[in-house]
Amino acid sequence: MADSLGDMGLAFMKWHGAGNDFVIIDSRGRDAVVTAPLAKALGDRHRGVGFDQLAEIRSSDTADVDLDFWNNDGSRAEACGNATRCVARYMMDQTGKTALTIRTVRGVLEARLAGGEVSVNMGQPQLARDELALAGEVDPAHLPLAGDPMAVGMGNLHAVFFVDDAEAVDVAGIGPRIETDPLFPARTNVEFAEIRARDEIRMRVWERGTGITLACGSGACATAVAAAQRGLTDRKVRMEVDGGWLVLDWRDDGVWMTGPTAHVFDAVLPQAFLDSL
Repeated sequence: MADSLGDMGLAFMKWHGAGNDFVIIDSRGRDAVVTAPLAKALGDRHRGVGFDQLAEIRSSDTADVDLDFWNNDGSRAEACGNATRCVARYMMDQTGKTALTIRTVRGVLEARLAGGEVSVNMGQPQLARDELALAGEVDPAHLPLAGDPMAVGMGNLHAVFFVDDAEAVDVAGIGPRIETDPLFPARTNVEFAEIRARDEIRMRVWERGTGITLACGSGACATAVAAAQRGLTDRKVRMEVDGGWLVLDWRDDGVWMTGPTAHVFDAVLPQAFLDSL
């Protein structure tokens, strides 16, 4: 991709992983360009471009690249697994590498290409009370909310509910109430998981700062961890999300997530759009 910023505007890419869609801006070799107003304007699906998250690629001294994430309400996101996989595929296509490292707030993540799909190690889950942004002395394994959810951190916080029928859940109604519950001072992502077998889960998600999305990589990881912790599944599962399928494998070195990626288009934001912010 050409230099992202020029006299004609701001270049960007649109990608998705299992329907989880992203704007990606390549800012290597210069200062970061994304601000909260820009992320919010770009994230508007009617007046901007629209995305679940925005990923800005930056030069790194300690990994192949650094990544910053933004939600479409202009807030920062600590982790975004499917965007990380999409950026990894973009970098692999550019460099010919089949393995690389990506630094995020979560730490340095390892990505690999195998069988046409990208896997990323999202790191070990955060399960202890002192690792999680929760109000009060509560048990993360059994949060004091109706439905008995479990809290799991994957660099960002998730509240995972186990349900009999994921399709029947009012995600749009329940999701925002849980996201903003006083139990979560920094808000939370919310997952609703139906266990189909020891190796298969159906999951739907409400993402903090975004809303309903077709997939959520960190949420898929958190759900797989919660299911394994409660003895409902094995540590490797297939997971159906609204946008397709992901494979989660909780190994000794972290939670590996594997799935498809797709490059949708390249475009340039006109300078007038940038000047209007």
